[in-house]
Amino acid sequence: MMPFGGMAARVQRDRLRAEGLGQHNNAIKYLNQDYETLKQQCIESGTLFRDPQFPAGPSALGFKELGPHSSKTRGVEWKRPSELVDDPQFIIGGATRTDICQGALGDCWLLAAIGSLTLNEELLHRVVPHGQSFQEDYAGIFHFQIWQFGEWVDVVVDDQLPTKDGELLFVHSAECTEFWSALLEKAYAKLNGCYESLSGGSTTEGFEDFTGGVAEMYDLKRPPRNMGHIIRKALERGSLLGCSIDITSAFDMEAVTFKKLVKGHAYSVTAFRDVNYRGQQEQLIRIRNPWGQVEWTGAWSDGSSEWNNVDPDEREELQLKMEDGEFWMSFRDFMREFSRLEICNLTPDALTKDELSRWHTQVFEGTWRRGSTAGGCRNHPATFWINPQFKIKLLEEDDDPGDDEVACSFLVALMQKHRRRERRVGGDMHTIGFAVYEVPEEAQGMQNVHLKKDFFLRNQSRARSETFINLREVSNQIRLPPGEYIIVPSTFEPHKEADFVLRVFTEKQSDTEELDEEISADLADEEEITEDDIEDSFKSMFQQLAGEDMEISVFELRTILNRVISRHKDLKTDGFSLDSCRNMVNLMDKDGSARLGLVEFQILWNKIRSWLTIFRQYDLDKSGTMSSYEMRMALESAGFKLNNKLHQVVVARYADNDMGVDFDNFVCCLLKLETMFRFFRSMDPESTGTAVMNLSEWLLLTMCG
Repeated sequence: MMPFGGMAARVQRDRLRAEGLGQHNNAIKYLNQDYETLKQQCIESGTLFRDPQFPAGPSALGFKELGPHSSKTRGVEWKRPSELVDDPQFIIGGATRTDICQGALGDCWLLAAIGSLTLNEELLHRVVPHGQSFQEDYAGIFHFQIWQFGEWVDVVVDDQLPTKDGELLFVHSAECTEFWSALLEKAYAKLNGCYESLSGGSTTEGFEDFTGGVAEMYDLKRPPRNMGHIIRKALERGSLLGCSIDITSAFDMEAVTFKKLVKGHAYSVTAFRDVNYRGQQEQLIRIRNPWGQVEWTGAWSDGSSEWNNVDPDEREELQLKMEDGEFWMSFRDFMREFSRLEICNLTPDALTKDELSRWHTQVFEGTWRRGSTAGGCRNHPATFWINPQFKIKLLEEDDDPGDDEVACSFLVALMQKHRRRERRVGGDMHTIGFAVYEVPEEAQGMQNVHLKKDFFLRNQSRARSETFINLREVSNQIRLPPGEYIIVPSTFEPHKEADFVLRVFTEKQSDTEELDEEISADLADEEEITEDDIEDSFKSMFQQLAGEDMEISVFELRTILNRVISRHKDLKTDGFSLDSCRNMVNLMDKDGSARLGLVEFQILWNKIRSWLTIFRQYDLDKSGTMSSYEMRMALESAGFKLNNKLHQVVVARYADNDMGVDFDNFVCCLLKLETMFRFFRSMDPESTGTAVMNLSEWLLLTMCG
């Protein structure tokens, strides 16, 4: 077999997934660390675990605000819980919302998600596995299961926690003696590179990473009419909910309003109830501030006069407790004061329906790479078409469309991967979104081919993400008539590099697949020419160039080609390099002489002339070089269809820093492709798609190439 490295890794990963790896009951061991094995080793050796993959020290804290030279990290000591309290506990009396009090880290979004998680014991123990304690078989090691980009991973941590003045620096329990929430925060920091990378974010991130669910966001200034019903149903089915107040400037961040609500801060929604108030039903909503303090002081707040008119038994049932960070308020006040609501569906159910109906799901991994698959949004028509494309066939309309229109419901969720880790080197979230196009009726059912620029110039999108935004994920519920559609995920600007996960949830059964070219080459039969077929003028020129031995060496070839292309003023090139010419000689040399004879040179010359015509045709702006996406069209014109992975390889190998391809690199690329295709076909005479070769043949191929 002749596998490509990346392709082989992908096949291996797909095989493991088919066997269930990455599902919750068979989570991936993060960084290949096995909790049970490591714990047993520590018990047998009588030592406490120290995590070599996330060592307690400055690099685990951060890189800027929490960097080694920051005043915030001065005096930080890493201590185990037994060094902080006499009798540390993992969980006391079950995990509760008051176990999560924010420390000196702006990760309220994460803590709001953890707080909501405690409302569902079954969910919580998927993330926080049973059987962990500071007493039985204690070895200084704990583990948590977190969903990451389509897969569950099991993350191991030691229990060395950052402290200052004898107190935990970051999240802590109000009880002070239980540590599950601090250790979960550490596991999440490990996944993202350091604690500081958790600063700032959307609660939906935490929601999804603790459930594997799919999140939706509502603008409370433009809410659906049945917003209260949606919240009530979401809480009933165990969905996680978060809310926040938008800020208008950086000065508003964590500013406290007159009635003690915090702007730009993530809260959890923990309950929704009707109470009998003065003979009428009043809708109340319960909110939690992860700080564990600073509560709403308006109507229905702790100790407010409204509670005097509620039956004492009902009041007791609503668990009113002073200054614990949790408070009730009227639903009307909630809608007036808060700006945004985030809901994470634990299974991708239709939120607005009373009955639970499981969606059909498809998950795809993709990449945006500069010059090959990072085309930017629809504002950039020259490059938009090079983005990855996914086709969805909607076969059946919804059972209960809710109106007279025949339509199919589906949800698209686009998530960028690993962007928090990039903060250490100055990166962050890209601005992302997607567009949905209908495949014309005449093209439906045709072979799956990556659609080109002309299609997107002629056709308007049928749906799209509401906005391009710099969140980890954007999602949208969409309803369209049955048919075939193309989903194009993209960054807002072209040339932004990232990996992504595209999840497509359909109410009815559907077919979804990535559109990518089948790798192929339309190669003419190799020229069968003899010296008698060659014109005398060409022979004369060759004789002058080749000298007495009538063969052209690598050095002579370089001189010839550079002399010729220097006459073409419309070509920008720094000339053929010695390496380029060596490759040409190696690839065209039929008799193993490491030189080109008259016939070999004539064949090469004919190819170069043909490729010069193509180069000029696809140098659309007549700049003398081709852009990497113009090269993609030029390669197809020359007979080569490559998939996205191969285009990425071609760009990395042959484009310059500005994503330009000059003529000499274009020629070298085409010659390489043709030779490799011809070699493969010679090793696969039955056209099975698989070539078998021995070590000697492999080395000859790769060394000569």
